[in-house]
Amino acid sequence: MTKLDIRELSRRAGLPTWDKPALPCLSSRFPYGTSISAEKLSVVDRGEELLRRFGFRVFRVRFHEELVRLELAPEELPKALNLTMVEILRKEFKALGFKYVTIDLEGYRSGSLNEVLPLYKNHS
Repeated sequence: MTKLDIRELSRRAGLPTWDKPALPCLSSRFPYGTSISAEKLSVVDRGEELLRRFGFRVFRVRFHEELVRLELAPEELPKALNLTMVEILRKEFKALGFKYVTIDLEGYRSGSLNEVLPLYKNHS
């Protein structure tokens, strides 16, 4: 069975989580070579909870030390780029300790941290 098969069977069964976005380990939000601590994981977790609270569904909070890169589903970018939301996100993520808050204009894409790897570049 594929993931799509499981989602379809879950939908038919009326399960409320049938279309819940994938949620891989928080350590996947950090670039290769970054030292990961419980504190950093907590910051990413709180950042993703903020995005959920504001109604975003498909996203990643990418931790780049002083900079946070918010990847949002392309269809959710207009909501994030609204000037009011931009100010809210800036304020909230700075309160989490980030000096720079960015929204990735390419949107969410699985494995985006792999884009810097030579092997990945050769296969894209």
